Amino acid sequence: MIIEDSGLVGLQAELADLDASSEKLGFVRWQWEYYRATYDLKIEDTPNREDYFLRMNTRAIEGKLESPSAVLAVEHVYIGRATFPHGLDYESPVPDAILKQAKQKLAALKQLLA
Repeated sequence: MIIEDSGLVGLQAELADLDASSEKLGFVRWQWEYYRATYDLKIEDTPNREDYFLRMNTRAIEGKLESPSAVLAVEHVYIGRATFPHGLDYESPVPDAILKQAKQKLAALKQLLA
């Protein structure tokens, strides 16, 4: 599920700032290459024994990711249910409590980067 109203799409930040701010909120920069990076936040739905991942895709618009001063722009923000063994299902409905928690984290990230 794409989160259209995240307020982050198009936001720009230096890699060092984005890493530090997202890490404070529990995000991890998993996949990355010279020009793209993906940040993930695991959200657990304990009662239903499901895991969801809030994912943010970014692209370098100045420099490369090997430099902390590279400038990244947020491209997409979406959430999916974890599937065995290593996938995400973006079509499954997301419980309201999980979506609310995800949107709170996104709002906090936006405030840290502003």
